[in-house]
Parts: sequence; structure tokens; C-alpha cells
Amino acid sequence: MLYRSSIAAIALTAALCMAMPDAQAFDDGQYPDLKGQWRRIAPPGQPAFDPSKPRGRGQQVPLTPEYQAVFEANLADLAAGGEGLWPGYRCRPPGMPPMMTAYEPLEIIVLPETTYILIDHIHDSHRRIYTDGRDWPEEAEPAFAGYSIGKWVDQDGDGRYDVLEVETRHIKGPRAYDAMGAPLHKDNKTVVNERIYLDQTDPNILHDEITVIDNALTRPWTVTKSYRRDPNPRPVWAEYICAENNTHVHIRNESYFLSGDDYLMPAKKDQPPPDLRYFNPSRK
Repeated sequence: MLYRSSIAAIALTAALCMAMPDAQAFDDGQYPDLKGQWRRIAPPGQPAFDPSKPRGRGQQVPLTPEYQAVFEANLADLAAGGEGLWPGYRCRPPGMPPMMTAYEPLEIIVLPETTYILIDHIHDSHRRIYTDGRDWPEEAEPAFAGYSIGKWVDQDGDGRYDVLEVETRHIKGPRAYDAMGAPLHKDNKTVVNERIYLDQTDPNILHDEITVIDNALTRPWTVTKSYRRDPNPRPVWAEYICAENNTHVHIRNESYFLSGDDYLMPAKKDQPPPDLRYFNPSRK
């Protein structure tokens, strides 16, 4: 029986190999070397969506008057001690495009039909960028990472790919560009175009040129994010669990804190307590 099982296993392996000619023919020499751990290059402190400009109003987000008013209300809430529109404090994923700020390091895995971008942040975030020539599906379930279709380009004509062009649609909300709360439109019709490529002078620098098309903007907004490869060939991949020791509590439209002794406390001055209608006030 053991001999027959071994023969069957060998036959199954051979059949799978014959059924996957693309995997056998994959020549990673055609693609840029994106292996390793990539960390964002940004000024110290909480990163802004556009790393070349100051946070908050200094980002100069080209918002419509309606969404500029939403942004200003968000800044007022932050100034009062609230959390504004940034979903991360509730352990909700930042989604596209802010997830490409790389709050935790990136890992990029290039395969013939799909390029994966893995980020251990909030939860095990990942992007699947389909490069198999598919068209947009008639229906797609919205996701925080969206649905991404990409195309490899040989920009300099040397016979090797050097740019990954990506378009992402079907992105779920709510989302903001960064922790200062500049909003994206609540209709979630955002389209994000990217050009991902290695620096021409330093192969350990990666650039992501991001153009956001969104109904809360007066025009497409383009920023460039950059990342540096960790020189350690065996980098440490730290686990990030947002829910662990998270002291934020969101109830209806208010955010509160848990104190060190696990009591609910206000986050803002003169903040009213939550509605306790389903609790028995006489209970000791």
C-alpha cells in the first residue's frame, strides 16, 4: 500500500506541474528585484499622506468646498481631544490609498499573474494586483484594499520590466488620507492610479507615484511615496495587533478612553457620557 501511495503522489505532482506551465516558465529576471522588507521614507513623527508637505492643512488637499468644511470640522474635533475621521484608532484598516503610507513595513511578492503587497498593520492587510490581462469584473465586492489590475511596463526598452502600473477601484470606506483626517468622498467611488518603480540611481529605494481621483477633490491629486529596503537579508517582521491594548472606545458618534483601571473616561472636555438606557442604574 505504501508503494502504491507513493506512485500516486508522484503522478499527482507531475499532473499539477503539467497543468501550471506558467509557473514553470516564470523568469523572475524579467522583473525588478523587489525582494526584502521595505520601510517608508518620511519625516519623523506621524506620517502625512504627502510626505513632501506638512501635516493637516499644509497638505493642501484640493478638496471641494463641501469636503473642506468636513475637514475643518474634523480638525476642530482633533483640537478638542477627539479622534476625527481617521478610522485607524478603531482598528479599522486605512484602506487604499493611505495603506501605501506603510505604517508597518511592506513585502512585495512578484508572480507571473499576480503581484502581492503584504502589510502587517491593523490586521494582515494585503493587496492582490492582477497582472494576468483580465478586464474589470461586472461586479466586485468592495474591500478596503480595493480591486487592483496592473500591467508591467518596459519603460527603457532594455527587455526587462521596470514599472508596475496599477489601477484600483471598488474601495470600501470610511477612509481618510492620514491621521489628520482629510476625507475621501463617502460615495466610495475613488479610483487610484499608481506607478511603482525602483529608483534609477539606488536599487534599494522604491517609489510609488499615486494619483487619487475622488469626488471630494476638485482635481486628481498626485503624491509620491518612497521606501527604503532593509539591508538585513533576514529582517525582523514584527507582529502588529491593533486590538491588543487599544484604549479607544467608540460609541455612536463619540470616542472615549479606557482608563488604566479599566473605567470609561471622556476623551474631550465636558464630553457627555454615552447613553446607558439598556443598563439598570440601580444595580450596584
